[in-house]
Amino acid sequence: MTVYFNGSYMDKADVSISPDDRGFMFGDGVYEVARAEDGALFQLDAHRRRLARSLEAIRIHDVDPDALWERVRGLLPRNGLDAGPAKVYLQVTRGAAPRQHAFPDASTEPTVYARASAHEPPLAKWRNGVKVILRPDQRWDRCDIKSLNYLPNVLANQAAQEAGAYEALLVRDGFVTEGSHSSVAAVFDGTVTVHPFTNRTLPGITREVVLELCEDLGRPVETFPVAVDALPDADELFLMGTTTGVMPIVQVDDWTVGDGTPGPVAQELLAAFRALEPA
Repeated sequence: MTVYFNGSYMDKADVSISPDDRGFMFGDGVYEVARAEDGALFQLDAHRRRLARSLEAIRIHDVDPDALWERVRGLLPRNGLDAGPAKVYLQVTRGAAPRQHAFPDASTEPTVYARASAHEPPLAKWRNGVKVILRPDQRWDRCDIKSLNYLPNVLANQAAQEAGAYEALLVRDGFVTEGSHSSVAAVFDGTVTVHPFTNRTLPGITREVVLELCEDLGRPVETFPVAVDALPDADELFLMGTTTGVMPIVQVDDWTVGDGTPGPVAQELLAAFRALEPA
């Protein structure tokens, strides 16, 4: 596999990251995951903006996001992924320096790593829907930064896997914020309801695309937190994410959503989402 590391394309086996890297020591870095189709990255401008926002938020300034994404895109043909579906992962840390909590010397160069791999759309799960579980939202208060600090997400998703579920919906102060690796929406009487963007939610790119599709389709949208106690009253629930797409939820813990099959709103939005061209 050819990857991109600190300015060069190279074989993944040749990559060497310092044990003093602050991404390894502190989770001091940010990342992005983007989907590709036939060599074109989906919603590239939105991923550029979000990466730039995350870098600015944690004060990593010596990275040009626009130039970096061009190098990342170059991984697709180098790995034979310029036809069909694929995904790319990009990570930037503050770099390697002696361990201390405060930022290292300004001359410390960020560590940049990116890889590309094939992606199989979850066709069966789209067709049948998935189960989710509810878990406490134990993340830090800057979930709007797509940082490497993902241990609470990892633990919540592991709990989902052990319960035979696809995802864990996170609950804070009695309200559902989002999933461990996805955004979530509820449908009440035909209206799509999503949590507002705050410091406790990630600005999901697929979420924004889906809300734009709602507008195109004349589907009403409301933005407010959904109480966990109101979830059983929803006609539909669905997830949204880069590799998740629009994923119908048919079961939450031990209760059934609607009639236990993917609902018409989720199916309509999934069809519209899949028809979009990379842009």
